[in-house]
Amino acid sequence: MQETIQENKMREISVEKISLNCGTGGPGPMLEKSLKLLEKLSGMKAVSTKSNKRIPTWNVRPGLEIGCRVTVRGKKAIELLKTILKGRKNELKESSFDNNGNVAFGIKEYLDIPGIEYDPDIGIIGFEIAITLQRKGFRIRRRAYRKKRIPASHKILKKDAVEFMKAKFGVKII
Repeated sequence: MQETIQENKMREISVEKISLNCGTGGPGPMLEKSLKLLEKLSGMKAVSTKSNKRIPTWNVRPGLEIGCRVTVRGKKAIELLKTILKGRKNELKESSFDNNGNVAFGIKEYLDIPGIEYDPDIGIIGFEIAITLQRKGFRIRRRAYRKKRIPASHKILKKDAVEFMKAKFGVKII
């Protein structure tokens, strides 16, 4: 007698979103170049981020534009992630994974990504990528009515995220 074990559909992990971030430290030409870079990579409009705190030693005051970001979701996010991982040679450090199932790493030069040409208007800039993973049912923490916490048995652990990235994207952990 053969037993067939069906995997629970609610336990499947998927990519919720990819956030591209570029910190410039202040307004000016570097911020404009970063905005162009993120728009070129994602095909979406990038938004500048503003500081909330005053840090006098860094010449940062509240309301000062200090970086830019863009969030990509859906199929476009998965395609973008595959190309960015090719630029990293499909290798990630184990320290890139956190205990909540998120992955974050940086790209030193956007020229490492295949299919992206050098743009003299942008120059050479790096950026950060943050990948948010989810399971079905994670909406309960964001919904407007009757918000709840995600049960511990349903959370994405570090080992789950590592296995997902290995299986879905062929990532090697170094």
